[in-house]
Amino acid sequence: MTISIQRLTMSRRTFVRAVGGGVVGFTVFSRGLDGTPRAIAAILGGTLDPGDVEKYVDPLLIPPVMPKAARLPRQGGKNVDYYEISMRQFDQQILPSGWPTTTVWGYGPVSALSKKAVMIHNAPSLTIETTRERPLRVKWINDLVDENGDFLPHLLPVDQTLHWANPPGGNEGRDTRPSHGSTPGTYDGPVPIITHVHGSLHVGDESDGYTEAWWLPAANDIPDSYATEGTWYDFFRNKAETKFGVTWGPGYAVFQYPNFDRARTNWYHDHALGMTRLNVYAGPAGFYIVRGGAGDAVLDSRTGEPASLPGPAPKDGDGFPSKKRYREIPIVIQDRAFNEDGSLFYPDSRTFFDGIAGEYIPDGDFPPIWNPEFFGNTMMVNGRTWPYLTVEQRRYRFRFLNGCQSRFLILDFANIIDAEVWQVGNDGGFLSSPVDLRDTAGRLLLGLAERADVIVDFTAVPLGEYELGNLGPDEPFGGGVPGDDGDEGEEGFEPADPATTGKVMQFRVVPAVDADTSTPPGFLTLPPVPAPPPTTTIRRLALIEIMGEGSNGTEGPVEALLGVVNEDMYAEHRLWSEVVTEAVATGATEVWEIYNTTGDAHPIHLHEVAFEVVNRQDLVSDGDEVVQPLAIDGSPRIPDPGESGLKDTVTAYPAQVTRIRATFETPGQYVWHCHILEHEDNEMMRPLRVGPAQDGAPGN
Repeated sequence: MTISIQRLTMSRRTFVRAVGGGVVGFTVFSRGLDGTPRAIAAILGGTLDPGDVEKYVDPLLIPPVMPKAARLPRQGGKNVDYYEISMRQFDQQILPSGWPTTTVWGYGPVSALSKKAVMIHNAPSLTIETTRERPLRVKWINDLVDENGDFLPHLLPVDQTLHWANPPGGNEGRDTRPSHGSTPGTYDGPVPIITHVHGSLHVGDESDGYTEAWWLPAANDIPDSYATEGTWYDFFRNKAETKFGVTWGPGYAVFQYPNFDRARTNWYHDHALGMTRLNVYAGPAGFYIVRGGAGDAVLDSRTGEPASLPGPAPKDGDGFPSKKRYREIPIVIQDRAFNEDGSLFYPDSRTFFDGIAGEYIPDGDFPPIWNPEFFGNTMMVNGRTWPYLTVEQRRYRFRFLNGCQSRFLILDFANIIDAEVWQVGNDGGFLSSPVDLRDTAGRLLLGLAERADVIVDFTAVPLGEYELGNLGPDEPFGGGVPGDDGDEGEEGFEPADPATTGKVMQFRVVPAVDADTSTPPGFLTLPPVPAPPPTTTIRRLALIEIMGEGSNGTEGPVEALLGVVNEDMYAEHRLWSEVVTEAVATGATEVWEIYNTTGDAHPIHLHEVAFEVVNRQDLVSDGDEVVQPLAIDGSPRIPDPGESGLKDTVTAYPAQVTRIRATFETPGQYVWHCHILEHEDNEMMRPLRVGPAQDGAPGN
């Protein structure tokens, strides 16, 4: 086998849709010895043909608010809102009514202050609503056990050859890439979890969801030889007890969030080492919305008085399903694939992706189960396939989240006649000013884990039914425009299948029942974005892909990695297990230059900070490959309008350097990674340490 650190000559964007027997999938092409493209594998979903699934049968589910378990008094400070939230397995109606249910995982409340509280587990999970500077504490419980208290195995195939949590390795072998005498099958033991609130700032590292601080359920039948907690669990348990006086125990941990963020849309999801793609695909994720403070002070430019944004949003104590007409609605878009019995489909072999049938670890370098990306053939919105939402002829506020595995979305509002669509916020809260999407032909790009706060004005839309489309590709995204090449020389790509993944949801427009008193978006004055302090350090980092050749002569990715750019401007990859290279001084403001040497765009997420997108520049390339030593080509390009303000996830395009500026204020052990979940789980994640190494921390 040959290994090279470079992008594939024919990138993975050479996926081409193939239609056969009514099932829509992808055909992967590679080059033969003579350079001629040849088809090597058909990539489909499960046994359920998405073309057979009826569209717009069921209404959009609007997640209710997570109920509080208690309000805890705190000496010398604000009371703490306390939650007890568990992750469980259950059946849910995701496919249209009348179809089989789907077994999934999701978070839900264990106890509540109110007897009227909504006590359900769901996927997506209930929304956590909080107020700036009001502390919030959560007891996160791993309840993945059956009615007898025995552990439940994973719903999906776990690849044991990755660097993963590895409970069977015991305390000595946990959080490692284990050695195998022969290619192992999928893991069928108890499932580790750890929750991360994506986008939350000023959170201590003990509460951030560090990927090696996982824990197993407190099940009856866990073998004595298994590790029941991750490497960092005990260190963070002691730290949490000292800071907050809380106790951790078998099957749970207690995290605290200070909520010093600007008003913004965060979300929470699992973050277990080497298993995030599987755990999140199974269902556990939900919105975490921060309100209040100066970052929420939107004004009406006509009067200078506080503006009125569309509402109401769901509140704690609302019934479920609610009889209220919500006009502020969180919407998470995900792609999935299903089998005819309603079960989730996820590949159990590398052959699904590109036909590489080995050599597999340990005889070769290819993981036997891990797939470099996964694209579901069915769109799911708030836990239902292709739902509809009835809206009045008035303004609505939608908090969109791209919760897909590998899929970039380009939401297309152009089919909604006479609608005005304005983006007012992103990952880090409100933008510098509203962005009229008529300037982008009604299109909104959302990378993995990115959020967009959008106001859609249906006032002038004729009564009727309208589709929200998706023009993002059914393959890895590398920039460019849907369809033919753009006017400015941008490369075109084939958009999503218009019959399936090109559809997101339906709006059913009906007359307004009362007057709309919300402020038109064009008159919104958004709160000022805090300016970052002067830059103290420029740090050069790299995105790298390692390619291999299978026994059948097919090239394919072995793993995706992060790394550094050395003094000679060469990209050097780093494994998760290597020494920390991103060690930042507390309070430092750094510009990170992220050099993408791969053929795909990567959504890069930094824990614990909100950053400014500074600019992007092309890299010198020779054909399809970035030239090393790395060199700049051309002038910097300013960020897109929707990237103004602050962000926590940024798209790093291929053959470009992307620059971001962040201030690192909270000391501790965190991570940064690609949010294509399949990449994150196979080495495209690195530790990020703010401040000095901590006494007694693992690895010191």
